[in-house]
Amino acid sequence: MLRRYVTVDVFTDRLFAGNPVAVVLDAQGLSTRQMQALANEFGYSESTFVLPPADPGHTAQVRIFTPDREIPFAGHPNLGTAYALADDMTARGIPVPEIFTFEEVAGKVTIELWRRDGHVVGAELRAPEPLSCRGQIRATQAAACLSLKESDIRIDGHAPRVVSVGLPFLVVQLATRDALARARPDRGAYARILPLDGAHSIYAYALDGPRDTSDVHARMFTGRMTEDPATGSATGAMTCLLARLRGLEDLDLLVAQGDDCRRPSRLYARARAQDGAWYAHVGGHCVSAFNGTLALEGEIDQTPLAMA
Repeated sequence: MLRRYVTVDVFTDRLFAGNPVAVVLDAQGLSTRQMQALANEFGYSESTFVLPPADPGHTAQVRIFTPDREIPFAGHPNLGTAYALADDMTARGIPVPEIFTFEEVAGKVTIELWRRDGHVVGAELRAPEPLSCRGQIRATQAAACLSLKESDIRIDGHAPRVVSVGLPFLVVQLATRDALARARPDRGAYARILPLDGAHSIYAYALDGPRDTSDVHARMFTGRMTEDPATGSATGAMTCLLARLRGLEDLDLLVAQGDDCRRPSRLYARARAQDGAWYAHVGGHCVSAFNGTLALEGEIDQTPLAMA
């Protein structure tokens, strides 16, 4: 059978910016191996696969893969998938609800759609888990991972540490926006330190950048030595961490990411305290990029993987 896929640029209102995600809309019947192979073929930081939900009251089951592994939760794949599903429902004349509910490895993810003039233009998710704080590393270790000096690492707010709202990241505060621009992942240091408490990637941020464009500037480097243009799950965890450290029950941030890799992205993050825990909400605009169909070996004429 031919399976439909679309790609969406997330955390942007223009094409060829933000973070792209591939969404396979007809994933029922695909094996885990096939999903992993397709995620590697697409080559994006994440690809998603839409399946029927276990609970008929939910919208879909969504599985998320990087090019080398399945992950329990991520930010921009959820928003891009919600946008793609809303676009597909609109094209087929199906009423689009205000909120989608996705079943994922990390748990239930609720997504509120953003509309302008009756059209869906983006979405905001609530992360499936409250903030959890895990292991820490020394400033010298964080500096080595990012090819920086120890003085470039700021530790007066918090030590470099693993935090999560559904997917763990090692979060490091840098002293300046200039240090953030100079950061480069070091493969050897990564291999010595990561993975740590489930974190495979480092999210670095600075608070001293231009205030007219954002409250926070950030970059995220994966264990594959690639840079992610926009990382909703890490942004949500960072926002909740700052809210907890500052003793705030509510914190709203506009986060700039992707500027240093020529994929400018803007993420709207909210931390909300509830019963002594902090929950993350992350939203952004989306733009449709490409669409097509794919066939897998054995499904059509025994042909090898082909994309059209």
